[in-house]
Amino acid sequence: MLRGLTTVSFFADDVAAAKDWYTEVLGTEPYFAREIDGQIAYVEFRIGDFQHELGIIDGRFAPHDRSDKAGGQVTYWHVDDVEAGFERLLALGATVHDKPTERGPGFVTASVVDPFGNILGVMYNQHYLDILGSKEA
Repeated sequence: MLRGLTTVSFFADDVAAAKDWYTEVLGTEPYFAREIDGQIAYVEFRIGDFQHELGIIDGRFAPHDRSDKAGGQVTYWHVDDVEAGFERLLALGATVHDKPTERGPGFVTASVVDPFGNILGVMYNQHYLDILGSKEA
């Protein structure tokens, strides 16, 4: 039934600030933006080997009440060095959600809470690299 990741959506009360923060984190500008009433209401980035989408949506359009505490699911994005990625996110203003932890051989995870209250996970995932390698072969 599930065929692959299409878009991860985060919410922010200040989409312009979130756009700037994620542009710095990702090293790329969003490829799409939409304004409503003269304010940025949505931006979308394409990231990584498979050009997965990360969307930032104005919090006023959240389909549910947003807690003041980060919670829920964690989506992990593959990185080649979890410790370095984790430290960089903290240096850019994120806070610790879950420190780097080895989950088994070839699998290390960590997560932060971005300045807008969303959980951002990073992971070294050997399976991801194996699949990527088989696609390139």
